[in-house]
Amino acid sequence: MSQQTTGVSHLSNPKAEFAGEKPVSMKAAVIDGPGSPEVLRVAQVPLPIRINAEVLVKVAGAGINPLDAKTRAGRGVSAAIPGYPFILGQDFSGIVVESPYEGHFLKPGDEVYGMLSTPRGQGSYAEYVSAPSMQLCKKPGRLSLIEAAGVPLAALTAWGMVVDVAKAHEGQRILIHAAAGGVGHFAVQFAAYFGAYVIATSSARNASWLRELGAAEVIDYTAKRFEEEVSNVDVVIDLVGNVHDDTGLRSLQTIRPGGLIVNAPTGSWPTVIDDAHALGIRATTYKVSPDAATLTIITRLINSGDVHVHIDEVFELADVASAHLALEAGHTRGKLVLNLADQI
Repeated sequence: MSQQTTGVSHLSNPKAEFAGEKPVSMKAAVIDGPGSPEVLRVAQVPLPIRINAEVLVKVAGAGINPLDAKTRAGRGVSAAIPGYPFILGQDFSGIVVESPYEGHFLKPGDEVYGMLSTPRGQGSYAEYVSAPSMQLCKKPGRLSLIEAAGVPLAALTAWGMVVDVAKAHEGQRILIHAAAGGVGHFAVQFAAYFGAYVIATSSARNASWLRELGAAEVIDYTAKRFEEEVSNVDVVIDLVGNVHDDTGLRSLQTIRPGGLIVNAPTGSWPTVIDDAHALGIRATTYKVSPDAATLTIITRLINSGDVHVHIDEVFELADVASAHLALEAGHTRGKLVLNLADQI
């Protein structure tokens, strides 16, 4: 069963948890092979073994992302899955239960969040993860652990596209597609924060909300052809691709000569570089890095109140298949999160 976002912010004392014999197994949502959401099941699996500079974290929440669904279905990064059963999930929040060494800056009891390099290792739909310390940081104090779980992958992707690649700045005109989604609602906020004039596409129900986040204009893509409403933009942040109604190709019509399109969804537009270059437009795809240094900057913006995360629904681990169905329905505002805080 899903629930609305909760105020869960603390778990049981992790130091006390391992006071006795350390558990050897945990619950996790796994897949035994590619398929529809129904292939997801809850199983008992071995506890991850912490090595070197990794941090063992008791997971409170795990973000649910489009790449998870693509990988589950046999696309995305599924070719790199080393074997089954496999745990999906990339971003997470939780409490440190083991640090790499006594003087490490992350200590047992610290509330942290971050992103894994799944499928190089098992994912975050689990009670515990062992994560490289350079891929997680202390979570924002303003957020609950459940809210924090929805931040890392989406916010890091948005930052990379808008700040690192597009160099958002005052006077720049940026068109953002799928602006009400996980990555999109962060992209709107980052672009506006750095002074860009933001034009967002979304359904009508999200228009006023996106304006609150910083969009100067919102185009209802269900009622209007965005390429007939906007022109001469400097950058398009493409979170759709060319998989439906030629959204990608139509986007090129809105960009000034020499402008830029940044495309993120995996496999959504294989010819984007050639299509853009043919019109004198710069183009690049984008792949996110699990960089805690950048996440620390984002944390400051969240703590200052300049950036917000919206959690649309929270699902229990047993309802992970329903979470994937909701994600694939395509109407999520902000993020979906799995709640694992009460699993142990």
